[in-house]
Amino acid sequence: MSDTHFGFQTVDETQKAGRVRGVFDSVASKYDVMNDLMSMGLHRAWKAYTVAIANLREGQRVLDIAGGTGDLARAFAKKVGPTGTVFHTDINEAMLRQGRNRLLDEGLVLPTLICDGEALPFGTASFDLVSVAFGLRNMTHKERALTEMNRVLKPGGRLLVLEFSKIAPPLAKAYDWYSFNVLPRIGQLVAGDAQSYRYLAESIRVHPGQAELKAMMKDAGFGHVDVHNLSAGVVALHVGIKC
Repeated sequence: MSDTHFGFQTVDETQKAGRVRGVFDSVASKYDVMNDLMSMGLHRAWKAYTVAIANLREGQRVLDIAGGTGDLARAFAKKVGPTGTVFHTDINEAMLRQGRNRLLDEGLVLPTLICDGEALPFGTASFDLVSVAFGLRNMTHKERALTEMNRVLKPGGRLLVLEFSKIAPPLAKAYDWYSFNVLPRIGQLVAGDAQSYRYLAESIRVHPGQAELKAMMKDAGFGHVDVHNLSAGVVALHVGIKC
């Protein structure tokens, strides 16, 4: 058995998926409200930038991993139109249900399925674009997940990884204070759950930074990887092209 990170804790890797599931089961119903509060609305701009960089065309096939409440899946579906397909997936059933219901309320029916990013149930070279927003850091075997994402992409296809990253050093102290003092209090007040938001802050700190994640994507088979720092590095969008 091997150990892995669960926030700042070290746990047996067989326990991580269940513990992460518990976090997202707890926060699912308040996830969108908390995203707005935690990021002061910036998550909408980060996702809009990701959609712009995706530069999708009508008829293309897209896989949205850890799609949660469906923000990216909805935006991608508008770009690929009725002749394209966007798969809305998440490993967490509660999050996926929130997203599916929200999309249905808007009259948008997408193929929606529970899906483990480390063992994707799709054929090789199936998609023009794969995206994972704020989900990679919660995966136990990130290298395995990146290799799977590469496998299901068509040659020349692109992987977009939108994830919290390493903030510019001058802002690090203030960011740490906000993350470990303010976020858990907001979580307690709004969602009745300080502990899950403390875990989310910790999970950001142990996630690979910009350069390390870029190297991991190259090791997973991506021939070219660009890094777009957003909000002084609070978030980074990594764009990998499959050879």
